[in-house]
Amino acid sequence: MSRRKIVTAAKDKSVDQARFWRSWLERPLMTGAVAPSSPWLARAMASYVNSDIVGPVIELGPGTGPVTQALVRHGIPQNRLILVEYSADFCKLLKRRFPEATIIQGDAYNITDTLKGVLSEPAAAVVSSLPLMTKPLDTRVSLLNEATTLMAADAPFIQFTYALMPPIPEELPSHTCQASKRIWRNMPPARVWVYNQRSET
Repeated sequence: MSRRKIVTAAKDKSVDQARFWRSWLERPLMTGAVAPSSPWLARAMASYVNSDIVGPVIELGPGTGPVTQALVRHGIPQNRLILVEYSADFCKLLKRRFPEATIIQGDAYNITDTLKGVLSEPAAAVVSSLPLMTKPLDTRVSLLNEATTLMAADAPFIQFTYALMPPIPEELPSHTCQASKRIWRNMPPARVWVYNQRSET
């Protein structure tokens, strides 16, 4: 990487961190973080998306787009991405950075209504950076269940958390789950949780 590119990348990172800080000050329970996800966390989340499963990939709470960028580098074309973002400022930024993606400004916790008329086929994955731990448990479970109705049978719901406990309980009768190793290079350290619908027997 050239010196100019290194300087530009560092500047972009600093600007993104400032945007997150401002957004957190304005809406701490909606933003849930004071800095964008690190490249290590973003790559870990993207790695759980199977690019061979057809259909769109829905990202909830993309912010400034670090996980979005990791998804593109993982092999998901921009035109398969549906980004649901609450912040109008972040939506404008995402449209500049990912012009081929579908960007929806709306409430990810009401995902069925927010994406009404948007999906033409089941989603291949839902990737979430929402601050789930700030929400009541029934809201978290409801989001998972709603997202599941929009996905293919074998598609994952991918969520990260800074907490030691899972963002949605592991003992759900409707879903299995697995966790990544703790990603210590993220600040603060985080873990990725992946939920899949249980197959009917």
